Amino acid sequence: MNNNDTQCISAIRVLAADAIQKANSGHPGMVLSAAPMGYALYADAMLHDPARPQWFNRDRFILSAGHGSMLYYALLHMFGYGIDMDQIRQFRQLGSITPGHPEYGVTPGVDATSGPLGQGIAMAVGMAMAQAHVAAEYNRPGFEVCDHYTFALCGDGCLQEGVSAEASSLAGTQKLNKLIVLYDCNKITIEGKIEAFFSEDVAARYRAYNWNVIEHVDGDDYAAITAAIAQAKQSEDKPTLIIVDTKIARHTPLEGSEKTHGEALGDANIAALREALGWEYAPFELPQSVYDTCRAHAEKGVQAAEKWETMMQEYAKAYPELYKQFVAATTGGVPETVDAEAMLAAAKKSSTRDASGAVLNQLSKTVPGLFGGSADLAPSNRTLINGEPFFAPDCREGKNIHFGIREFAMGAICNGMSLHGGIRPYCGTFLVFSDYLRSAVRMSALMEQSVMYVLTHDSFAVGEDGPTHEPVEHLASFRGMPNCHIWRPADSKETVAAYLSALEFNGPSLFAMSRQGLPLYENSGLAALKGAYILSDSEGEPELILIGTGSEVELCQAAAEALRAEGKRVRVVSMPCMELFYEQDEAYRESVLPAACKARLGVEAGCSFGWHRVVGDAGDLLCMDRFGASAPADKLFPEFGFTVENVIAKAKALV
Repeated sequence: MNNNDTQCISAIRVLAADAIQKANSGHPGMVLSAAPMGYALYADAMLHDPARPQWFNRDRFILSAGHGSMLYYALLHMFGYGIDMDQIRQFRQLGSITPGHPEYGVTPGVDATSGPLGQGIAMAVGMAMAQAHVAAEYNRPGFEVCDHYTFALCGDGCLQEGVSAEASSLAGTQKLNKLIVLYDCNKITIEGKIEAFFSEDVAARYRAYNWNVIEHVDGDDYAAITAAIAQAKQSEDKPTLIIVDTKIARHTPLEGSEKTHGEALGDANIAALREALGWEYAPFELPQSVYDTCRAHAEKGVQAAEKWETMMQEYAKAYPELYKQFVAATTGGVPETVDAEAMLAAAKKSSTRDASGAVLNQLSKTVPGLFGGSADLAPSNRTLINGEPFFAPDCREGKNIHFGIREFAMGAICNGMSLHGGIRPYCGTFLVFSDYLRSAVRMSALMEQSVMYVLTHDSFAVGEDGPTHEPVEHLASFRGMPNCHIWRPADSKETVAAYLSALEFNGPSLFAMSRQGLPLYENSGLAALKGAYILSDSEGEPELILIGTGSEVELCQAAAEALRAEGKRVRVVSMPCMELFYEQDEAYRESVLPAACKARLGVEAGCSFGWHRVVGDAGDLLCMDRFGASAPADKLFPEFGFTVENVIAKAKALV
C-alpha cells in the first residue's frame, strides 16, 4: 500500500467521524474498523463506474452491516458518485441523500437498502444467483453480458441473525463462486463483547455450508485484504467468507469499546483520531490527492463499462432476439409478448392456487427473466414451471428454484435477484407462513421491488391441518404495510389480473390463493386491475352493497340473488386488492361504492381489522376474528358463520 492509499483510508475514517459527530447520531466504531476493507473493495477489487452507477455488469456491493453507512457514503463521495460534501454534512438529516442506513434509489451507487441485520447477506446471495442465471441465459462466446462478482460486508450481528444462516446454507449448496462476503470480526455488539452470547466457530460453520473460508486477515493490512479478495476470486465452486480481524473504533481512545457502536465519538476522541492518523485537515476537508487517487483507481471500471457498452452493440447485431429479451427482462413492466386476452380465455373454474400455477406457466413463455420457486411447497403452491429444470450448480439456466424450508431467506434472496436486474422473481409458501417472510416483504416495499409472493391456503378452509395452518390476521397485517398490494382473487380471471398488475407495480404483490375450487364469473376479468369493481348489480341505484374477496365472493353472489328475488336492490362488489382500489381516483371509487349507499356488508374469511374503511360506520362485517379449528372445511364454514343464510341475515339487518 502506498502513501496515497493510506491517506484515502484515513480520509474515510475522519470524514465519517466528522459527519457522525455533526449529526450527533450514527455508528462510528464499525466505520473506523472497516475502512481498509471498504477501500480495498472500491479501489482494487470491484469494477464500477461512478458515472454509470446502474451499469448492468458492474460488481455489486451490499453493506449488510448497514449501520456503518458513513463508510458507504465516504467511499461514494471520494470515488465521484455525485455525493457532494454538503450531503456528507447533512448525514441523517431530513431531505438528504445520506440517510441513517443505506437506501436503494435514494443514494447513487447504493445497490440495496440495508440495516436489518443479515438481510444484506441474503440479498447478496440473491444477486449471485441472478448473476449466474442471467449469464446462462444471455452469455455467448465472445459476449460476456453478465460476468461480475457480488460482495457483501457484514458484522457479528449479521451472522447471528437466522436469515444469514438460511441464505448462506443455500449459497453453499448452489456453489455460488462469484459471491464474496467480508466479515468485520470486531467481536463487539451493542451489549459488549460477543463471547457471552456468540461463541461459535464461524469459520467451521461456513466450511460446513460448503464455503471457502479465509481466516486471520489483519483488518489494518490493506495488502492482506486485497490478497484475500484476489484469492477468493480464484474459487471455481464455492462462495467465500473472508474473516477480517478488526478493532472497533480503531485509532481512538475508545478502541475496543461497545460505546462506539451507536454513539458519536465526541470532539476529544476525534481530535485523538486525527493525531493518531497524522490528519491535519479541517472537518469536512479532504485534499485533492484523495480524489485524484480514488478516481484513478476507478478508471479501470470506467473502461470496462465503455467496453461492455460497445460489446452490447455488437451483441444486438449478432443475437437480435436474445438482445430483445435481455432489454425486456431489464426494463420491467408487462412485455408486449404477453397476450392478456388469451390468458383470460384460458381461465376456467378452479382453485385460485391452480389458476395461479396456470398463469405462471403461461407467463414463463412470454415474460423474460421469470425465475422463482417455493419454500419446499411447490406441489402445493403450484409454483413449478412445467418442463423447466431446477437452478443448480450444473444447470444455471434452470428457471425453477429449490429454496428449501427457508422462508425468510427466500424473500430476501428474491429482493436481491430483483435488485440485480434481468430477473422477475417470485416465491411461494402458505399464507400462514408469511410471518416468516414479513421483514423481507417490508424491504421489497421499501425498495420498490416487484417481487411476487405466491401465498396459498388462504383461509381456515385449510381445514384438517388446524389453526396452526389457518391464516386469520395475515391479510389485514400486510394491508397495513405501505407500498404493498395484497391480492385475494375470486376466480381464475381475477388471478390473471393480479399477475398483470404485479408485473407493472413497483412494489411487492402478495397473492392469497385458495386451495378449494371456486366458480368462474362471467363479469370478472381485467376490471380487477382497479382493485375492486361491480361484479353484479341491481336495477337502479343499490340499497345494499355486498363486498367480498376470494372465496367469499361466491357467498355474496348467492345471497344477492336471493335478496333480489325478494325485491331488494343489491350490488355485489368483488374487491381482490383493497390497496389498489384506494389508489383509484375518487370518481371511480364513488362509482363502485357510492357514498349514498351506507348499507354495506363486507365478507372475508380473515380478521376484520381494516375493513371499516370499506363498509363505514353504518355497515357490518362477516369476518374471522378468532383462530380456526381442525376439521373438514365444509364443517368449518357453517361453524364460523360463513354461509349464504348468514350473509342474507346480516344484509337484511342493514336494510
